[in-house]
Amino acid sequence: MDNLTHSFVGLGVGELVQRSLPPEADPAQQRTRHRLLLMACAAASNFPDLDLFLTRLLPNPLGYLLHHRGHTHTILYALPQALLLLAFLWLLWPNARALLRSSRPARLGLGIAIVAGFALHLSMDFLNSYGIHPFYPLNNGWFYGDMVFIVEPVFWVAFGVPLALAIPWKFLRWPALALLALVLCYFAGKGYLSPASLAALFMLGGAIAALRLMHMHSRRALALALVISFGFVGLQAAASHAGRQRIEQSLQAMDPQSRVLDVAMTAFPAQPLCWSFVSVESNEAAGSYRLRRGLLSLAPSWMHVRECPAALRDPAQFADAEGRLQLYSEWQGSLPMLRELAQRDCHVNAWLRFARMPAVDGNTASDMRFAATPRGNFTTLDVAGDGERSCPGSVPPWGYPRADLLSPALR
Repeated sequence: MDNLTHSFVGLGVGELVQRSLPPEADPAQQRTRHRLLLMACAAASNFPDLDLFLTRLLPNPLGYLLHHRGHTHTILYALPQALLLLAFLWLLWPNARALLRSSRPARLGLGIAIVAGFALHLSMDFLNSYGIHPFYPLNNGWFYGDMVFIVEPVFWVAFGVPLALAIPWKFLRWPALALLALVLCYFAGKGYLSPASLAALFMLGGAIAALRLMHMHSRRALALALVISFGFVGLQAAASHAGRQRIEQSLQAMDPQSRVLDVAMTAFPAQPLCWSFVSVESNEAAGSYRLRRGLLSLAPSWMHVRECPAALRDPAQFADAEGRLQLYSEWQGSLPMLRELAQRDCHVNAWLRFARMPAVDGNTASDMRFAATPRGNFTTLDVAGDGERSCPGSVPPWGYPRADLLSPALR
């Protein structure tokens, strides 16, 4: 997820932990504990992304692809990160250090906030199609949730509204809510949110605000935000599963000779009916594999594919008669060439430890999941014709997402 979402959720959970503990006897210590728990949970919810400093260990784009969401996004390495964060707070915050020495609730709250923050980061990064490998070194494979868009305003609204209304300075509460509303309108204006999604988000935010203003306790409002978030993730998971089944059936019907190996599902923000996808199919007998990019509407009578947010869809080359499925593009690849490059070119081999949808020819290699990002496909690697580049060091031992295509070359 993006760091704004990580911060909103981290702050919200930190506030929930703070309000669930018995208050400190001293008001000054209570204020210190409040700041400490919010900062600790928000920092822990962002801390694993410090792996961006490790991206320079490998040449572009390998550094970003293999070290971001790398070791710092594993359960094993969450422990030293948590200890490092705790050390920073202890050494650099004298008032917090004094509080922790004297208050058991503060120590308990800090522990819960830090553990919750790291758990939130890993679980939320799992939700989208980029993937993580949390169980390394026991399992070095990638895990993909394929459920939630990487920037998800439902979380902003669910946690942002009760957080804004919990600001102790009343004159800042309404400007904070207005800023959140303006951000949502900006995203809608840029074509990332459909009008229906924008209206639903305003209704959700209005309902939470009304409950809070009708004297609902902040703790209950934040617990409600947590319930809404879990419910939204559950809805997205069910929609992703149903969408994948429909796509696999449609693709298999188009070409019964091919075998659908995987479908990477990418959600639209706050819109469970619209899904973009990239599929990979193999035809071992023909020595080929195929990638297809497209768009699916789960309920075309309510949301035709043409009505999905414009900024996240491509002009379609093919659409079925029901307005349910569109195919943007199709890419055909050679299995022998892919396997030969995996053996011969160590840069391509390292890149294949990330690529879930590899479009590889004699010149470039690109993961088609990211073919339509606003900054271009950041995964694109130049393929050396002679294969004589010096091999990169510090390549993490992540499993190959497309081992099913490469298996003969990996033996």
